Amino acid sequence: MKNSHYKQFLLLNLATLFISTSGALGKFIEMPTPVIIWWRSSLALLCLFAFCKFKNISLKINSRKDLWAFILSALFMGGHWITYFYSLKFSNVAIGMLSLYTFPVMTALLEPFFIKIKLDPIHIFLGFLVLIGIYILAPEFNLESSHVQGILLGLLSALCYALRILILKRHVANYNGTMLMMYQLLILTIVLAPFLYFMDTSGIKTQFPYVIILALITTAIGHSMFVHSLKYFTSSTASIMTSALPVYGIIIAFFFLGEIPSSNVFIGGLLIISTVLIEGIRSRKKA
Repeated sequence: MKNSHYKQFLLLNLATLFISTSGALGKFIEMPTPVIIWWRSSLALLCLFAFCKFKNISLKINSRKDLWAFILSALFMGGHWITYFYSLKFSNVAIGMLSLYTFPVMTALLEPFFIKIKLDPIHIFLGFLVLIGIYILAPEFNLESSHVQGILLGLLSALCYALRILILKRHVANYNGTMLMMYQLLILTIVLAPFLYFMDTSGIKTQFPYVIILALITTAIGHSMFVHSLKYFTSSTASIMTSALPVYGIIIAFFFLGEIPSSNVFIGGLLIISTVLIEGIRSRKKA
């Protein structure tokens, strides 16, 4: 049991590393955000569909109720991606990612409303740590500040992501994780298609290599692995354990974009990231 826990813990952290590339890529790719997300979704969809066919993974949806859950979770995922990328554009990779990765605590606090579990008091403590961290990121609340706008969009993105995870958690036991991700991408590809008609899409000619990385490494592989991890961890534990993601993202942004976080970002980020250490230790003892 212990070995299995460590294996799944390592796979979850590998998924986290892959997903962390989204920060630098979202900041770097020069196209309208809905267009980026459409290309991201459509290319990853093709990859996952081919994988499902190769592995003979069933694509059957068991009930109409499940279909509506897939649609709702896909819409929340789309909202999460779009607000997150706008957050990156308004601020920087460090602030955008740290604001987004308040979602683990949001997930932990919302989880009792979705499944029959009691609210763990430690998650309230983690919530206070995150709130203090966010305050340090933006001590002066001014809506005209692009950094504050980036933080607020990051928090909205976090809420969308938390709701998406909690909706999916109910279905991971009955469906393959890759299949779940494939259907979400299919729905997003359809929903976002109209944006291609009134937004500039010409940037794909020069940005295609980076969009491919975003679609395959970040989305098809990273997010599918994360959805798969929900079979082995609670929603709150899996989410909190991926709070190491901003660390990876900030390091990547430093080397590829030359972004150097300020001291308050380091301090606020340290408080937010400390949640992963606390929950990681707690989940290991429970395994």
